[in-house]
Amino acid sequence: MDIFSVIKLVGGLAFFLYGMKIMSDGLEKSSGGKIEKYLGMVTKNRFLALTFGAILTIAVQSSSAVTVMLVGLVNSGIMKFGQTIGVLMGSNIGTTLTAWILSLAGIESDGIFLNLLKPKNFSPIFALIGIALIMMSKKEKRKNVGGVLLGFAILMTGMNFMSDAMEPLADMPEFANILTMFKNPILAVLVGAIFTGIIQSSAASVAILQALALTGGITYEMAIPIIMGQNIGTCVTALLSSIGVSRNAKKVAAVHLSFNIIGTIIGLLAYFVADNIFQLPFLKESISPFMIAVVHSIFNVVTTVILVPFIKQLEKLANFIIKDKDNEDEDSRMVVLDQRLLTVPGLAIQEAHKVIIDMAHTAQKSFCRSAEMLYSYTDEKAEKIMGYENKLDKYQDLLGTYMMKVSKVGVNDEDSKMIAKILHTIDDFERIGDHSVNLMEVSKEMFDKKQAFSDDANESISVLNEAVMELMDLTIRSFEENNLHDAAKIEPLEEVIDMIIFKIKKKHVQRLQDGDCTIQLGFALNDLLTSYERVADHCSNIGAAVIETYHGTFDVHEYLDHLKEAHDADFERRYAKYLDKFSI
Repeated sequence: MDIFSVIKLVGGLAFFLYGMKIMSDGLEKSSGGKIEKYLGMVTKNRFLALTFGAILTIAVQSSSAVTVMLVGLVNSGIMKFGQTIGVLMGSNIGTTLTAWILSLAGIESDGIFLNLLKPKNFSPIFALIGIALIMMSKKEKRKNVGGVLLGFAILMTGMNFMSDAMEPLADMPEFANILTMFKNPILAVLVGAIFTGIIQSSAASVAILQALALTGGITYEMAIPIIMGQNIGTCVTALLSSIGVSRNAKKVAAVHLSFNIIGTIIGLLAYFVADNIFQLPFLKESISPFMIAVVHSIFNVVTTVILVPFIKQLEKLANFIIKDKDNEDEDSRMVVLDQRLLTVPGLAIQEAHKVIIDMAHTAQKSFCRSAEMLYSYTDEKAEKIMGYENKLDKYQDLLGTYMMKVSKVGVNDEDSKMIAKILHTIDDFERIGDHSVNLMEVSKEMFDKKQAFSDDANESISVLNEAVMELMDLTIRSFEENNLHDAAKIEPLEEVIDMIIFKIKKKHVQRLQDGDCTIQLGFALNDLLTSYERVADHCSNIGAAVIETYHGTFDVHEYLDHLKEAHDADFERRYAKYLDKFSI
């Protein structure tokens, strides 16, 4: 074995890992946005959680990626720590699929159909179909399928490189001497754990073991403990991802490590007992890639079945390892959009959408409470409004940065629309908060100067306030539910609000002429009306963004200009209805 064999081995590992990433990306783009919904459904039942964990790991082709995802979900507050344990156990079963596919490399036959089952023979066909779908198809779903097929072909190319690089090892006496060390089960476990921890992929680690098995130098007594150790090594990724997260999120990594260590201890004890009692002769025989897949699956399935009844105990163990602080602040979700979720863009976007919904409700609460302060100002209420404003500012920075990161990861068309919807509305929700602060400042100034509007002005402001409140309700509901019917009502009501503001200003001029009002109150009224008008304008922008996102055009200003010019029958009917409802 020369330097070129080493280069081929390292290059093969690089191809394998990159192919797995491409496969994962293609599969995730097709299903990522639905993951959160399914998680909420299955985690109520441990066996459903187990099944979903296995399926999810097959989809993303990495138990480490699933664990990192779960750390992010708990850190973001989407899931509770206890809900993740069943999914974690299932991921250990799902990760065995790759080994089964790779085991087909050991097929020996002269028949054309059996030979087609060998990955190195059918993977070029997959590559051809995959690249054709990517380059020729216009549909996003077909391109994603092409990515999966191409990723698998690259993965298998890496596997072939590793197998070819290790072939000369069979004739090297030095290699045989090294392998004798692995006859010590404890040492074999450590080697499996350390190597898997370094490359951070149990699938790749098992693939290398299968490639070594093709040399004929790996026996059952070497392979079984190494496979056990590989399960421990795969926990390294989750442990690294748990740095700097909440205590509950750290518990996900702790329970993952505990589960695999306990499973390995149980496996080693069973191995020692069986070997000492029955003196199993097959342990000295060479193991094939197929049997490595069998052993890998049996070990993971059996340990999972044994430990499933003890989920509550594993949860208590993690709670014991990572103790909660009595004074820990639980209200931290508003500033958390976990970076770990970027590995599953669809899930990251769903979480960002939840956060902007919370931002929308915060803006609404800020406006409603500031409007109420016109007649009941207190410093405590003003402080509350400023708290909302600070929260909205944080949301604006957080969501803007996060959405730009998600858009660079690679998303499908549906997710792109969601990103556009969020980016087009962040500033509008934040600006509603700014105008709420302006309303609060008008109330403070009038309170400090002991000023009050006339009964006629108060009556008109009350109608205006009611109209803007209804506009806010329509805006939030249409945004949250993607409700086009409600979104279509926003612009007619916004124009009615403009008309109300025009009439209020006209009445104010008349009161000035009659001597029933003062210039100073006129300034306050003008500031008040400006804030109401701007809030209505931002609601109009948000409603237009909902409609334009649905149609995939995103030109909000062009849409609003066209709508105002083309007043159709539905628009006129709604406008007349609101004009009658909010008459002054």
